[in-house]
Amino acid sequence: MSRFVIAPPPVVGLPVRGAEGVFPVRRVYCIGRNYADHAVEMGHDPDREPPFFFQKNAENLDASGQFPFPAQSADVHHEVEMLVALKSGGCDIPVAQALDHVYGYAVALDMTRRDLQGQMKKMGRPWEIGKAFEHSAPVGPLVPASEIGHPSAGEVSLKVNGALRQQGDLAQMIWKVPEMISYLSEFFELSAGDVILTGTPSGVGPVERGDLLEASVEGLGEMKVQVV
Repeated sequence: MSRFVIAPPPVVGLPVRGAEGVFPVRRVYCIGRNYADHAVEMGHDPDREPPFFFQKNAENLDASGQFPFPAQSADVHHEVEMLVALKSGGCDIPVAQALDHVYGYAVALDMTRRDLQGQMKKMGRPWEIGKAFEHSAPVGPLVPASEIGHPSAGEVSLKVNGALRQQGDLAQMIWKVPEMISYLSEFFELSAGDVILTGTPSGVGPVERGDLLEASVEGLGEMKVQVV
């Protein structure tokens, strides 16, 4: 007999390259303004200030290859990022031990209802309405760190209908992956199944229905997403 009064929702699972099983997702943390050039284009000082994070929902992750243009927005932007998936966690994780908790990496997009996010910023309100909507995090297959190691440099890029929109390098991240994990663990108890979106380089911009997005991170391959 189930102890739940209604049927529990299914666990979100991400595909893993070369594996039949999927990676179960618990929480989704996203770092903001983690590339200096993107901070500048968004009107902020690129100096190394303490990092800040917002969250998406596990159900926002979508490996289908399609991005349904969302309701209640006329200005939806693309943001290409590298995703980090954790196999273990804890509190107060030292920087030197942070990568021991990483299962693997993937190409991802942080799709943003920029008009709604802008409204929330002006009112000093949370960003979820602009960030944590359905299908807002297209993601490619996870690549285990046991196969590729831990990428700390390499091109990050995004093309829209074949035209290059975003281009940067993982080495340009203000806060590196071990530092992000360590910092988050000071405020949250991290756990297996948590994922982190690591920020986007400059060049973010709007998408329209019918657009083809081609996102890539060196060593992780390319992800194609159709805006429908």
